[in-house]
Amino acid sequence: MQLYNKLSANERAELIKQAGKERLTLSFYQYAHISNPQEFRDQLFIKWDSLDVLGRIYVATEGINAQLSLPADHFEAFKNHLDSIDFLKDVRLNIAIEQDNMSFLKLKVKVREKIVADGLNDDTFDVTNKGVHLSAKEFNDMLDNPNTVCVDMRNHYESEIGHFDGAVTPDVDTFRESLDIIEEDLRDHKEDKNLLMYCTGGIRCEKASAYYKHKGFKNVYQLEGGIIEYTRQVNAEGIENKFIGKNFVFDERRAEKISDDVIAKCHQCGKPCDTHVNCANDACHLLFIQCEDCKTEMDNCCSSTCKDIHALPYEEQKALRKGQGNSNDIFKKGRADHLPYKKDLRNIFETLKK
Repeated sequence: MQLYNKLSANERAELIKQAGKERLTLSFYQYAHISNPQEFRDQLFIKWDSLDVLGRIYVATEGINAQLSLPADHFEAFKNHLDSIDFLKDVRLNIAIEQDNMSFLKLKVKVREKIVADGLNDDTFDVTNKGVHLSAKEFNDMLDNPNTVCVDMRNHYESEIGHFDGAVTPDVDTFRESLDIIEEDLRDHKEDKNLLMYCTGGIRCEKASAYYKHKGFKNVYQLEGGIIEYTRQVNAEGIENKFIGKNFVFDERRAEKISDDVIAKCHQCGKPCDTHVNCANDACHLLFIQCEDCKTEMDNCCSSTCKDIHALPYEEQKALRKGQGNSNDIFKKGRADHLPYKKDLRNIFETLKK
């Protein structure tokens, strides 16, 4: 029985075009105890493959984290399947603000140690003792409170293109890095400040809020459903939007526009730009921000070296990559040394120390 994806991204894209069906992009997560993640993973793959679900799904003993797309006319069957699983019945589904039939081109269901790489030892604190969940309106009210410190729990390349007005945006490459930095920089404000957190869909804040309460923070709040649900409520209820720019997403779309503001700049020329791309040189594949002019001039590449390699015949490129891993620059997510307008390092909590 097939338990893994067999089609290439190009083959899948062609099938999607031929099908001519509108697809929905959505995400959800749920913390729960799963005794046999591998068996659960296989069951999900079989069922979701039959529904033409595509996406990236992580399963662990602690729960599930899913970002996916499916034909709109299969949504009811998909929802019925979720409801047939005890811990997923009526789970909140974050429907994408901007739809794209090509948001995912493969179905990947993977068993992981954790559904978010937080690096925490969950046995040392109560992961169910979470912060107070806030709606969009409640979040806005808390954001306006002068006694509030609002912290973006995402990584630097996410917040670079969009964040809440006045939010602290940790200059980190991973979620785990931000946990210690925030605790250290707010150590003198554990009791007198409201710690208000947000992320893309809410999952990172679920664990972070419990962690910070364990660390002694008294007033911990989180945006329920993250930026995705916030935007839905803003649009549905006519609430003031306090998010500026784009919301970074982890699929082929790379971002959803929340406001018309462009707060980032091209990493190569410095012009206003908030479009993330991957370097066309497969041996590099660096994620960075590139405007249309630089895209044309650099042939979709991040450097002259990569441009030269990308211009070589495919077989020559393949031979150069043989036995070589990706450059360490790939993990810098737009902060490679050769990008003159990469995001600057800075002290994120400087205002609190004045």
